[in-house]
Amino acid sequence: MDWLLFCKALILGIVEGLTEFLPVSSTGHLIVVGSALNFDGNYEKTFDVVIQFGAILAVCWEFRGKIGSVIAGLPTRPDARRFALNVIVATVPAVVLGLLFEKAIKSVLFAPVPVAFALVAGGLVILWVEGRRRRQGAPAAQTPARVRSIDDIRPLDAFKVGCAQCFALIPGMSRSGSTIIGAMLFGFERRVATEFSFFLAIPVIFGATVYELHKNWQALSVDWLSLFGVGFIAAFVSAFVCVRWLLRFVASHDFTAFAWYRIAFGLVILLFGYGGGLGWDE
Repeated sequence: MDWLLFCKALILGIVEGLTEFLPVSSTGHLIVVGSALNFDGNYEKTFDVVIQFGAILAVCWEFRGKIGSVIAGLPTRPDARRFALNVIVATVPAVVLGLLFEKAIKSVLFAPVPVAFALVAGGLVILWVEGRRRRQGAPAAQTPARVRSIDDIRPLDAFKVGCAQCFALIPGMSRSGSTIIGAMLFGFERRVATEFSFFLAIPVIFGATVYELHKNWQALSVDWLSLFGVGFIAAFVSAFVCVRWLLRFVASHDFTAFAWYRIAFGLVILLFGYGGGLGWDE
């Protein structure tokens, strides 16, 4: 194996795991870091999806009790069926739009400069939402909320969050950011919004992984499979650490710091992009 390529795969796996569940856009970071590392092999998009799958398995492991309880309770428990229905309802809008506009999005928006604009725009939205919450007089770690438990979510609530998730089809907007901030706007308590965002990631990323591997499995080589393994493990470990940290973080903090990070990171990318740095000018 090319050890330089091995190190690139390791770095990208760590980046994916640390950013997938934070409101900072993992796809945006992978595009920018991949471009900076010149990670441009034939299967880089499939690689990105595979390491996302590693990150989502970390969520499955962290919430294995809840997931197992829902699956076991589907035949007999109304709350389990309602939870499963909510996840399905919230997933459908992004899946439909993604299938309709996948080619257009990848051809136009999968580049560092469009990602930079999306990062800045998303950061401004987070600042607006958090400012709105402060004007309502809520403490930093709390959100004026109607939905205070996963079990309080109604199908209409789930559909609204699913519509918010559609903004994540724009690279740089962030799937977790779109769902968490959207859920907060629709009356979810901050921790519930964060946990529901985790659960929504499971069908979306699992489906994307199966889809990408189905399209490209015949062309995958042994060398690329080993790189996938490196990135997959790195993403799983770093995502597991990040998920546990984020759940503790939202107990006493808001998302303002992530908003300023997005804005600063986006402006740095624009500076390099329009200056021709790192070959992003094309």
